[in-house]
Parts: sequence; structure tokens; C-alpha cells
Amino acid sequence: MDAQGRGRAEDIDPADQWVLNPDTGEYELRLTPSGPQSEAAGPRAAGSGAARGRTAKASAPATAPGRAVPGPRRRRGAPEEPPPGGRGRRRPAKKRSTGKKVLMWTGVTMAIVVLGAAAGGYLYLEHLNDNIQSVADDGASTGGFQKDKAINILLIGTDKRTGDGNEGYGDSGSVGHADTTILLHVSKDRSNATALSIPRDLIVDIPDCPTTQEDGTKKVIPGSTGVRFNTSLGQDDRTPSCTMRTVTELTGVTPDNFMVADFNAVKTLTSAVGGVEVCLAKDIDDPDSHLKLAAGTHNIEGEQALAFVRTRHSVGFGGDLSRIQIQQQFLSALMRKLKSNDTLTSPSKMVKLAEAGTKALTVDSKLDSIGKLKDLGLELGKLNTKNLTFTTVPVVDNPAEKVKATVVLQEQPAAEVFSMIQNDVSFTEVKQQQKKEAAAVAARLQGTKSDPSDVRVRILNGGAVSGSAGKELLYLQTEAGVTKSENAGNAPAEVAKTTLEYAPDQADQARALADILGLSGAAMKPGQSVTNSQGLPTMTLTLGKDFKGAGVKLNATSGKAPEGVEKSTADKVQCAK
Repeated sequence: MDAQGRGRAEDIDPADQWVLNPDTGEYELRLTPSGPQSEAAGPRAAGSGAARGRTAKASAPATAPGRAVPGPRRRRGAPEEPPPGGRGRRRPAKKRSTGKKVLMWTGVTMAIVVLGAAAGGYLYLEHLNDNIQSVADDGASTGGFQKDKAINILLIGTDKRTGDGNEGYGDSGSVGHADTTILLHVSKDRSNATALSIPRDLIVDIPDCPTTQEDGTKKVIPGSTGVRFNTSLGQDDRTPSCTMRTVTELTGVTPDNFMVADFNAVKTLTSAVGGVEVCLAKDIDDPDSHLKLAAGTHNIEGEQALAFVRTRHSVGFGGDLSRIQIQQQFLSALMRKLKSNDTLTSPSKMVKLAEAGTKALTVDSKLDSIGKLKDLGLELGKLNTKNLTFTTVPVVDNPAEKVKATVVLQEQPAAEVFSMIQNDVSFTEVKQQQKKEAAAVAARLQGTKSDPSDVRVRILNGGAVSGSAGKELLYLQTEAGVTKSENAGNAPAEVAKTTLEYAPDQADQARALADILGLSGAAMKPGQSVTNSQGLPTMTLTLGKDFKGAGVKLNATSGKAPEGVEKSTADKVQCAK
């Protein structure tokens, strides 16, 4: 509140009156300290649901039309706020509590900001639950994220023209396709994350989708073969759960939850934080997206921010893949702004974000409350943006088309990218992981290598798709030159990851085979040899559930993306070209 508005209750933005109560660690609505309005904002009964939902009795306007300003919440068991004049008797501020609130908010923004929607973190007031819409996951998820496991959230931006101000965007007849889709993977130890963009024009197979309809009935929507990925949502009454099944079919990763947002998310969230800074390497004048900006850095919000993320003809090669890159740049900028002190220490911005984020968001039925979003936020708040990598599914132009309109998987690098996510491997160099991996690599991978023709190995199937051992044997013998190899059938038990066991005197052979297969040091198990069918000592290669096909390298723990895969991290500013 500026000096000109001081003392005029009708000019006060209620969001500006949220202040930290150092005794409870909670942000509370503080009205003017004197006069009738102060009395109207009297003490609230702790633990009362009615009291928590009641609005402060003041003439100040609500934060949004038709929506009341929530009253102060008090932590259960905490003392009442002292009346005006008693401030000198307060205990010193509890810094730890404040830190927890900031952490909570930061985590929530990390979860939702990738599509431009945020849950409000420490402002998780009960009335925000009414803003959140949810739809059934139809059994397509893991059942929801868990605190002691890696987290996979499917983030979907639709092109459906709903809501005020969206009439001029997208296809007027669109049912809301999966226009922007990102699989956000957060590591089990929360040290790193990968945001994998899935091109909307990628040709995929959509599986049969058991789907809950709007009237509550259920039906199975038949799958489709060789269609655009974006039709996994909206087309033929498909819901986000069908997009989730399609992602599982494509990547081998089953998402824990999904979140969906429309055009309004970008506009309302950027306005709530006062805009985000983006950079252009050249002038852009795009009549389709209505973006007109000169080269250099700009602070954009609202309609201009939406135009920025929708532009594609004026950047890169002018296609959807170029638009994905500019969207990744924008999301990185928005995340940096949301985690900045300028945002975290502004109660006004936090209230606006809480309202805007929850209104823009549709979630699955396992993530349908502020409390659940808060729990997710606490997990994700441990992540540093420098270890959040944006990348895109490796694709090439569809060779079946003369006029290039769709793309198909670039098989080997795509398989490697999917394997890294499945095996919880960072695309960035996390120090702790580096040290652990460096020790294994130094001890097992460095040194001389035998000629492939001297490598003797037997292959067991320990959880890979049926027939994998035979196919890998064929690859090794006909393409890799490992002629002294044989299929030994199934392993005694299934294993999650592929391993190579060898005796000390077989280290040269082991290093040669590891190089061919892309095995990490961790996958190499010094032990003892066994006897093959000719009675000769041989190594044992056990194909685990991570095996993705003959000839596909398994170097999933290298900490590096496959060669040629573009990536960027959220902590760096990059200019769109």
C-alpha cells in the first residue's frame, strides 16, 4: 500500500495485508490497526471449520470478483495473536518456520509452473480447494506419487478455447487436444529432475482407454495406430487418463499423476508475478501468434506471454519443435521468477498466484486437494533449478510423408532417453552421483579391452521381454563380432537392471563387452566365471527389465544425454533464435 492510499480502507488490496505472524509461523490477514474495521477482524476460533472459511468483515474488496478474502488461520495449539499495542511482548521470530513456508511454496511452483499453474504453497487455504477441478485417472496412474520413490508427473496444456479472453486462440472447434505435453521426472533422492517434452505431431499408437464419462458412466475407447500424439486427449471423448496411457506405451514410464491447464494459465500466472524475463536473438513479428518483439530481453506477461509461447513461425525452423524450445525457455524463466525472493517475500503476489494457479488447474482424482498439492510441493521443493533439465523426445521427420507434417521416433537415442528416466538417471552432473559413479567407472571400466572375437559370454533373460536373449545373441554374433557367445535361457530370478558378472582374469573381456553394450561400472559385477557348453570359462550377461532391445546401449548411468539430444537447464537464460 503506497502513501497515497494509506488510511483509506476502500483502496486497500487485501493481498497487501497478509503478514507473517512470528509466533505461529503462519501468514495472516491484518486489517488496519485502528477504527471499527480493526474490531470487525477480531479473534478466530482455532480448529473451527466454519471460522476458517469465514471471510474477514471489512469493506476492502476481495481478491477476485465473487470470491471472498480468507480470514487468518492459526496453527492448532498456538497462542492467539496479541491485540494492537502488545507487539513488544512477542517472542523472537522463528526463522525455521518461515523457511519451511518458503520451501513449501517453492516446491509447489516446481510441480505446477511447467504448465503455468501453481498451488499456493504456504497459502493452502481451504477455500482454494473449491477452485480445483479433478477428473478420474481411470487406473492409468501408479495410484499417486510417493515420498520415498521417484516422481513422474504428466503435465498437459490443451488448445481448448474455454474461458474469458480465449476466443482468439487455437482451433475454434477443438475439443482440447494434448497441445503441450511434458513428462516431469524427479529423482528418488530429489537431487535432479528431467522435463521431457513430447511433440504433439509425434506418430504413436494410442492404446484402448477405459474412460469415465462426464455422466459417471464408463466405457472403453478403442485405440488407434499411427496417429498424432495430441489426439490422445479430446479426440473420440478421450480424457487425460488416455494421454497418460499413451505416454506409458511410448516411454515405458507410468506417470504418478497428471495436471492439465489451458491458455488462461500462462496469462494469469505471468500477470500474478509481474511478468517474466525472456530473451530473443532476433526481432520477431509473428502475425499468427500476435507476437511483436525486438531482439534483446523483455519482461512479458498476460496476452504477450501467451503470444510468446504460441509463436513458432518466427523462431528456429518454424515448426512445433521450434515452439517447444521457446516454451522451455519461457518455463525456465517463469520458474526462476517464482523462486525469486521478489516473489516469495511478496504476500500480494502469493495470494494472486494461489488464486490464479488453482483456477487454471485440472488434476487427476489422486491429486485433488491443496493438501495433496502441498505434500507434492514439499518433495519437489528440495530440487535446485540448475539440476532441472529440459529436453525433447528425439524425433526425425516422418519418412512416409512428402510434405513433412509429422515426426517419428529416432529409435536409438529415444530408447536411451527413456531408459535414463526409467532408471532414475540425471541429465545433469549431480556432485554426489558423480563421485559414486566415478569410483565404479575408475575401478571397472578403465584399462585394456579384449578384441570382441575373444570375448566369451553366455546370455540369460532376467526380466526382459520374452525372446530378448536370443535377439541380443544374434546382434552380438552378427553385428558386434562377439562370436563366442551363447543363449543360456532364463535366469533363476528376475532382476531390475542388466548386469555382467565376470572373474578377475576376465576384466579385459568385461570392459570390451561393456563398451559394446553401453554398460555402466555399476552394472559390472566382479565375481566368478562359469562354464559354458564347451566346458570353457565364460562371463554371464543377465538382461534385466531395463533391457530395451538388441543393440540398444544401456549406458543409462553416465550422467550425460545421448549425443545429439538437445537439452537446457532451468537456471540459465537462453535467447530464442
